[in-house]
Amino acid sequence: MSEEFGSELDGQVAIVTGASSGIGSATAKSLASRGASVVVAARREGELEELAAAIEDDGGDALVVPTDITVDGDIDALVEATLDEYGRIDILVNNAGLMPLAHIAEADRETLQTTIDVNLTGLITLTHAVVPTMIEQESGHIVNLSSVVGRFLQANSSHYNAAKAGVKMFSDSLRLDVAEEGIHVSSIEPGAVDTELLDHIPDEEVQQNVKDYVGSMDALAPEDIARTITFVVTQPRRVDINEVLIRPLDQVQP
Repeated sequence: MSEEFGSELDGQVAIVTGASSGIGSATAKSLASRGASVVVAARREGELEELAAAIEDDGGDALVVPTDITVDGDIDALVEATLDEYGRIDILVNNAGLMPLAHIAEADRETLQTTIDVNLTGLITLTHAVVPTMIEQESGHIVNLSSVVGRFLQANSSHYNAAKAGVKMFSDSLRLDVAEEGIHVSSIEPGAVDTELLDHIPDEEVQQNVKDYVGSMDALAPEDIARTITFVVTQPRRVDINEVLIRPLDQVQP
């Protein structure tokens, strides 16, 4: 790459979903530090405003668009607001997610549906809304957040496993459709990350077991995943990093 470090993404526009905390927030900051204008999307507007202020205080550019990834109208409004403000979309980081782990017999149907809607259906729908712009540009990079459990099995997680495996398969299949259009597709598969995602687990016993497991190791930080995503999207155009499985050094199980 010939670009100066810190300016590789100058002139590019990135949408980051689930940006109100954790991996999404860290990724928005990281991409902005490399020169991208960042559109931060999530349901919690207050947290997004704080994030945007922090990015701008560091000399970056950010646009806040409150978004519920499960609402088609919100998805359309997010894409429209981005194009109205910047006229292009270069990077889409599909990070929005939740992890309401439970034994299948104990999970209510709303939890099952929401798991699929947030982690998979919303991701596919937003990608569908963004791809035409990238095709027109003949360039773009779609980064989908899957998980280690999209590849390896985990107890009390069948619905979540299915959603994250779906993200992985969607990413692989999407690449077949859009690579010739100049669009990169990458699947990021984190292992144990210390984020508020653990608080989404409704079953108190399961939640405590997972927190104990994550606490038993030197878990990844959101910034670790953000650095990985930034590395992926700052490669030369000829390079397409298809997938990254990233786990703590001492995580030997899923």
